[in-house]
Amino acid sequence: MASVISIMRRLTDSDAAGSFANKLRSIRFRTFETLAAPLPRPLHILDIGGTKAFWEIRGWAGRSDVRIVTVNLVPEEQQYENVEPLIGDATNLAEFSDGSFDIVFSNSVIEHLFTFENQRRMASEIRRVGKAFWVQTPNFWFPLEPHFQVPAWQWMPVGLRISVIRQRTCGWRGPCPDPVRARKLVEEIRLLSKSELKTIFPGATILPERFCGLVKSWTVVGGFPSIKFN
Repeated sequence: MASVISIMRRLTDSDAAGSFANKLRSIRFRTFETLAAPLPRPLHILDIGGTKAFWEIRGWAGRSDVRIVTVNLVPEEQQYENVEPLIGDATNLAEFSDGSFDIVFSNSVIEHLFTFENQRRMASEIRRVGKAFWVQTPNFWFPLEPHFQVPAWQWMPVGLRISVIRQRTCGWRGPCPDPVRARKLVEEIRLLSKSELKTIFPGATILPERFCGLVKSWTVVGGFPSIKFN
């Protein structure tokens, strides 16, 4: 069992250069670069939940034609002149004015907000402060839940999920014997369906990322110059 968990973690570690998850993220980012290419420079980007390591891996840290602000609950130390880390709340970006960023970027964050109402608030703030946006999130209907790495995890009753996580390691989480903490771990993740994304990002383009013919994740795109997607 331990070896299976170790293998799954290596495959799904997005920060590991050779992992399957990192390869998918690289493919996805090339589409983002295509969308961003026609926009005037310097390009001002807000990354909700992002890190300097992400932009370093993608080759955007240190660039003179791009300014990136990252917003997290816990700030990072600033290392690159063009990547500014800030503390912030994804559901309330009141410190930023309307349309103050050329692009709002967010990768696998919106599913961490506990409730659909919080996700709606984040989507509203993204559309308010960004002239364009790029938001990626796992698909609720993909059979393997990416955070807990248990088949059909998101479709199980909450009580059952809490019971399991109190006793076992599931993906990157657990075991967590404390029932209050275990409930928080389970309820933090709320995966979204395509129809829900359409509701909170009206008029946006929703791009599928497929694995074995099934949609593994969605990327919600809006505000970029018109580009035809395959």
